[in-house]
Amino acid sequence: MEIILIEDVPSLGKRGDRVRVSDGYARNYLLPRNKAVMMTPTGLKTLERAQHQLQHSQDKLQQEAQALAQKIEEISCTVTKPAGEEGKLFGAVTSADIAEALSEQGVSVDRKKIVLEEPIKNLGVYTVSLKLHPTVVAQLKLWVVKE
Repeated sequence: MEIILIEDVPSLGKRGDRVRVSDGYARNYLLPRNKAVMMTPTGLKTLERAQHQLQHSQDKLQQEAQALAQKIEEISCTVTKPAGEEGKLFGAVTSADIAEALSEQGVSVDRKKIVLEEPIKNLGVYTVSLKLHPTVVAQLKLWVVKE
């Protein structure tokens, strides 16, 4: 039976792929769980409509991420941590600390989107990358000061 996948199915294919599977696998697993539709003119139209809606939502998310990136690049955040006399921190600045500092500035960002290439363990000024979308990366100016 030839079907069109509506969702990504591991070891079978990605969304929008046309694949040939056994009749039982399609009837008993893929079709009842709405993971695929049969290869018919109606199924093709359903797929086209779903792809159009997905593309529209992806474009909207990208525009929102670009607006957020522009807002982030205009501000700078300050994180205060206890430090020794030589400027070494007792611990490190984590992505959770940066997310909290951003929330104090009025910007809500998930800490998992903050990319720290190496731990921040000294006082100073740093540039931190935030991956807001697969195509949008923002640069944040971060000041780490002594408490």
